[in-house]
Amino acid sequence: MNKTDVLIIGAGPTGLFCAHQLGIIGLNCEIVDNLDKAGGQCIELYPDKPIYDIPAVPECTGEELTNNLLQQIKPFNVKFHLNERVEQLKKVENRWHVKTSGNQEFDVASIVIAGGVGSFEPRKFPVKECEKFEGSSLFYSIKDKSIFKDKTISIFGGGDSALDWAIELSNTSKVNLIHRRDGFSGAESSVQKVKELNDQGKLNLYTKYQIDSVSGDKSIDSVKIKHDDGEVKEFKTDYVLGFFGLIMQLGPILDWGLNINKKTVEVNTENFETNINGIFAIGDICSYPGKLKLILSGFHEGALAARGCFKYAKPDEKLRFEFTTTSKAAQERLGVKK
Repeated sequence: MNKTDVLIIGAGPTGLFCAHQLGIIGLNCEIVDNLDKAGGQCIELYPDKPIYDIPAVPECTGEELTNNLLQQIKPFNVKFHLNERVEQLKKVENRWHVKTSGNQEFDVASIVIAGGVGSFEPRKFPVKECEKFEGSSLFYSIKDKSIFKDKTISIFGGGDSALDWAIELSNTSKVNLIHRRDGFSGAESSVQKVKELNDQGKLNLYTKYQIDSVSGDKSIDSVKIKHDDGEVKEFKTDYVLGFFGLIMQLGPILDWGLNINKKTVEVNTENFETNINGIFAIGDICSYPGKLKLILSGFHEGALAARGCFKYAKPDEKLRFEFTTTSKAAQERLGVKK
């Protein structure tokens, strides 16, 4: 069981900055996120789009902001548990025991929910038999592309992820790209590249087709696709990849006894604690009068929530407010060398 002071649920900007604030006051934390990388909406939805309302940063992309926040918490050696979703929690004396979808277990003094608008989950194939192959020969994201080398890959989707991976994997694998329409929603340059590869015989492009069924025992060995006019094609495949975008769900949070208002968690504005002692909520997932869904607001919420966590982690100690410019303790934690 992982034992630490605070468990942060969500690795978006607000969660990352909260980790920084916890480190500043001498608390340890770990972060769980059901995505495969840190950054939350900034990375999943707009990694290359400019953000103009971060204080003292006239312009930065979502990716740049995430990288800077990760650099900022580096001194605290924060441990990440990615591709995990918190499923269960229960109060054990004065602490919380938490279990994730990957059977990770945590013993923590408090919890900070920084889950944005909920957990991101992939849109899945509407074919029931696909479920049994998930994680073995059917995937909705790619962690290790080396497993696809010299294999036949069937990719479904028409956005940037589908196009980019089709192009990338065509260098080392046989790729079938299947999309339900003639038009694509990805970058025009990627669309043109895919069409060129198809003309050169380096990739097989099927438009106006959708998945019909998959076959196999322990892993997929073939897939059927169906055209709008009813024509069905079947071909051998080693892997099936689906890139249909993401949906956002509150998920198990709904069952924790929190006060929920329009898919957000109600908090006080003193320290952003919920109606349950020891559970805090910050960022887009929390609500209170005058709430603004801005990253800078989430930073403020994270700073106060971190200090609210202190009394649960160190009930016999009193937290003194100090500035990082003058606090020797904070500077030591940050690894500042003089």
